[in-house]
Amino acid sequence: MAEQQTEGKKNLLTRAGLNKYEAELHDLKVNRRQEIAAKIKEAREQGDLSENAEYDAAKDEQRDIEARIVELEALLKNVEVVDESNEGEINIGCRVKLYDEEFDEEVTYYIVGSSEANSLQGKISNESPVGKALIHHMVGDEVTVELLNGETSKYKVLEVERVSNNESEA
Repeated sequence: MAEQQTEGKKNLLTRAGLNKYEAELHDLKVNRRQEIAAKIKEAREQGDLSENAEYDAAKDEQRDIEARIVELEALLKNVEVVDESNEGEINIGCRVKLYDEEFDEEVTYYIVGSSEANSLQGKISNESPVGKALIHHMVGDEVTVELLNGETSKYKVLEVERVSNNESEA
């Protein structure tokens, strides 16, 4: 039943995010599988598998690789690359500069799909309170965000810029 819910939800990604996950999946399937198969073969040739730490480590690594392949395939199965047609409007794939009224400072965020979010890199999900509130706004708009703790924050949109594939990796 949980699988059906996952299948129904689209994974929104930027073009850069899609490219990154596709490249990782390709590397795991083509390169890492061969590397781990060679490690397992080499460990088997050393004899008794019951006390072979190299064999156990290689099998663990193989399980991790296969689990990540399954995870990426599930993510990419229901992927939707965001539409970049509305120039000047905040959407996934935009860098947004805001004026935070509460802290009297400028902040910059990248709006990305939930699977790409990384707050340490300034990448916020379109599903986060701030991301959700900003979607479809434009330069000059005042945006009030209701935070999870019930408080509100106010931002003024200063700049909206569509981010190219290379820039969003930074």
